Amino acid sequence: MKHTKKIVSVMLVMALAMAMLSGCGKKQDKLVMATNAAFPPYEYVEGEDFKGIDVEIAGEIAKKLGMELEIQDVEFDSIIAGVQGGKFDMGMAGMTVTDERKESVNFSDSYATAIQVVIVTEDSDIKSIDDITEKTKIGAQQGTTGHIYASDDYGEDAVVPFNKGADAVQALKTGKVDCVIIDNEPAKAFVKANEGLKILDTEYVTEQYAICVAKNNEELLNKINTALKELQDDGTIDKIVAKYISAE
Repeated sequence: MKHTKKIVSVMLVMALAMAMLSGCGKKQDKLVMATNAAFPPYEYVEGEDFKGIDVEIAGEIAKKLGMELEIQDVEFDSIIAGVQGGKFDMGMAGMTVTDERKESVNFSDSYATAIQVVIVTEDSDIKSIDDITEKTKIGAQQGTTGHIYASDDYGEDAVVPFNKGADAVQALKTGKVDCVIIDNEPAKAFVKANEGLKILDTEYVTEQYAICVAKNNEELLNKINTALKELQDDGTIDKIVAKYISAE
């Protein structure tokens, strides 16, 4: 009788150990990234696949962490709230670090320097940043720094928000707005794809892109920063950026 009890006890201990190991494995299997895949060359959809600088860097980070990357394509304005509430592990969408955003989430080390520029029509009366006033109709993607900075500089009434940068560009082409403020790389893609548009020579603002993580997830933030440093040190990030952005 005692011998039987001992066997049962050993079996229970082994079963518990296996369950704990199994649970640990499941806990670390996916890294859920929220993005807004309408921001080439950082993130966009090609066929049924996500492409872009952020997508590839996120994939490399997931590999470093031994996890599978899962991408959720959502409205840009909902990313921080989703990360803050635990719906997503991280947000990566050409996202600029700002004091306001830092109140809600933590940010990784920067992995890219970006420039906000102004798109106008080739026959526009706006020749430089100095020609933009509070009476100018400025198109910008809702919730982006282009939207935030333009609202601060020229007043909220001057800014017309759009869900996507492409929608703002379309509004510029049809005369519904006078200019569009957006990141330089997407701006170049939009101008190349739409005849009759150009980018002003004067830069609007320079900013840093980073990955947002919930404030209560310091462990993940530290792991992401470690992975980013390794990817920067071994040249992986430079190779990814060069794949999408010309050195011209």
